[in-house]
Amino acid sequence: MNAQVWHGHATTKAAVLIGCTALVLGLTGTGAQAGPRDLGRQVLGSGDGWGSEGAGTTGGSAADAEHVYTVTTWAEFKAALKAGGDAPKIIKVKGMIDAVSQGCEAFVTDGYDLQQYLKDYDPAVYGNDKVAMGPQEDARVASAAKQDTEIKANIPSNTTIVGVGKNSGILGGSIQIKGVSNVILRNLTIEAPLDCFPKWDPTDDNKTGNWNSEYDTVVVYGTDHVWLDHNTFTDGRYPDSERPVYFGKVFQQHDGLTDIVRGSNYVTVSWNRYENHDKNMLIGNGDGLATTDGGKLKVTMHHNRFEGILQRSPRVRFGQVDVYNNHYVVTEDQKDDYYIFGVGISSQLHASDNSISLPAGASVGKVLKKWNESPLTAENNYVNGKLTDLIAVHNAEIPAETLQSGAGWKPTLRTKVDNPKALPGLLDHCAGAGRLH
Repeated sequence: MNAQVWHGHATTKAAVLIGCTALVLGLTGTGAQAGPRDLGRQVLGSGDGWGSEGAGTTGGSAADAEHVYTVTTWAEFKAALKAGGDAPKIIKVKGMIDAVSQGCEAFVTDGYDLQQYLKDYDPAVYGNDKVAMGPQEDARVASAAKQDTEIKANIPSNTTIVGVGKNSGILGGSIQIKGVSNVILRNLTIEAPLDCFPKWDPTDDNKTGNWNSEYDTVVVYGTDHVWLDHNTFTDGRYPDSERPVYFGKVFQQHDGLTDIVRGSNYVTVSWNRYENHDKNMLIGNGDGLATTDGGKLKVTMHHNRFEGILQRSPRVRFGQVDVYNNHYVVTEDQKDDYYIFGVGISSQLHASDNSISLPAGASVGKVLKKWNESPLTAENNYVNGKLTDLIAVHNAEIPAETLQSGAGWKPTLRTKVDNPKALPGLLDHCAGAGRLH
């Protein structure tokens, strides 16, 4: 059964598409000009979320001709990233480029064999009292190291990466925006990297064991001023629902889609599509990181569409996070085990003017998940077309996790705030890769 999506006041497709075109012109930081638009030269507009703070986010828009690259393979992409250091650069991705074109077999080394691994660490044989050790675990580690080197792409400062046309992006690569500043990613379809060699930890999950994977799709780590706009993030060909089960646990091969961590700051995430994934977005990835994350992790998320996302949209620690004008679609098969907004340690989440579509029988209270005692603001949010006090419903349905209202700050870096009733139709047509042309 499909989710029951409420579309509010009917908006014709033609009108919505005209709205998308007007939106694109409005996003151009240097003003609309006649003729073909060059996405690589566009910058984040003034006042558009935390990414516009201070000098704003301009990426590689000032690149000279020598630092504009068009790439069609993963090798070309990585070479372009390395060229020119931190000088402004624009990388245009043409077509879908594959970071794992030769398949997982290309990374296997030192005699790693999954079937032998499963035999060696079967809890009935190995138990659950110690972590995996031995030849097959050593071979798994060595194989994983080869994959790590190949599929991670490190993005330098002052870089803009844009997809060309409607069907361009990256398959199986892990985009590392780490320890840099001023980065833009736009108009890309990015399929989450598949961990070829998940680790079995017998001691995890109260000594029942669990599979753990590496590789976020996009990770923003210790970086300031980032704009992620009009991208599509998805598990694509390898949805979690099709992963096998070993030792009674899902063979987890995906990690986060977009994690923003370790003192990152001033990030705007706008007009993206997030599809068919479990662990979506961490903003802050550890309760003990107050020294690194306190006063940072300032992120704005607006006009994003989420469908088939099980959890973490986002899960917040420490940051002042503004989440407005997003549409969340919870699917029938996820309704019993989902949450959208995770309230973590010292978080200051401000969630307003969002639209949430739930299937029949889904608990509205589960929209919020309490991890720590951190007040939040949740105002003017609609569930299946009805104005809903998310905190009050959560507290009534889940009294053991009572949440307090009042994040203690009010967002000011916003452009237009749309009526939540219009969001399902608007974002269905305007969010994601391929909607800028």
